[in-house]
Amino acid sequence: MIFQAIIKSIAAGEAEESMILTKQALAQGFSAESVLEKGLIAGMDRVAEKFRDQRVMVPEVLMATRAMHAGLSLIEPCLKESGKKTTGKIVMGTVAGDLHDIGLSLVKMMIMSTGAEIINLGVDVTPKKFASVVRKEKPHILMMSALLTTTMTVMKEVIDELEVLGLRKNLIVIVGGAPVDSGFAKRIGADYYFEDAFELKSFIEENLSKMIAKKSR
Repeated sequence: MIFQAIIKSIAAGEAEESMILTKQALAQGFSAESVLEKGLIAGMDRVAEKFRDQRVMVPEVLMATRAMHAGLSLIEPCLKESGKKTTGKIVMGTVAGDLHDIGLSLVKMMIMSTGAEIINLGVDVTPKKFASVVRKEKPHILMMSALLTTTMTVMKEVIDELEVLGLRKNLIVIVGGAPVDSGFAKRIGADYYFEDAFELKSFIEENLSKMIAKKSR
């Protein structure tokens, strides 16, 4: 099965192989979303699981990420074409001090098909930068990611900054990342925490239009 081959190529960190297999899967008629979900994300999930169990090291995770991005480069244009048009806007980024974009990239790919406009600020984003972009872009949702326990606290700093500047009202704040859980999200004043990108995508598909309607009142 082509999806199993894609999973293996990512687990092995074979970027060229991942790209070739992704191209084959699309040529065979599989949808971009199914290739993303059953191939690329499934492959990355396997690596993430091994990393959590300390069965692979950081260099191997980086190789796998590179292989995943190779496949994503072919998937992204297809997702953009199939995306539903909405006026929803999402700002996302990894907090200051954290240079990991694995989860961020996956989430971006997953929610692209919802039709929302996505503004990805990348990694190492300061509270002031988040607040500045929220003020300028007036998004419906702000998503923050952290992969390190040492950078989790920055999420609270971002929310505090938004409060001080009067930008928190009518803004949905979603947090995620390996060390984050629902209890932490509640403590810092975030609205939602999702364990994986699939849950998040479902939530956005079901609620984005409601958020747009509420904000336009």
